[in-house]
Amino acid sequence: VIAAIVYFPLARLSLLLDKVGINAASIPLFYYRNHSFYTMRTDSRDRFGTPLEQRFTKQQIKSYMERSGLIDIKFSDNAPYWCAIGIKK
Repeated sequence: VIAAIVYFPLARLSLLLDKVGINAASIPLFYYRNHSFYTMRTDSRDRFGTPLEQRFTKQQIKSYMERSGLIDIKFSDNAPYWCAIGIKK
C-alpha cells in the first residue's frame, strides 16, 4: 500500500520532471524514478514492514569491515549510500 500511495507517485513525478529537464533531485524518493513498481514495493516493505531493524553508521560499518580483515574500503557516493566494498588482506 505504501508503495502505491507514496513511492510510485513521487517516483513517477520525479521521472516526469527529469524528462522535461527540471532538476527533481530534491523530491523525496527521486532515487526510484527509474525503478520498477516491484522494486518500490519490496523496498517499502523492507523499510516499513520489517519487525526488527538495526541501523548502523558509516563508521560502524567501516569498523566491522576492518575487523573482518578488509582493506581499501570504499563507500558509494551515490544512493544507496550503504553499499561498500573492501579487499581481503
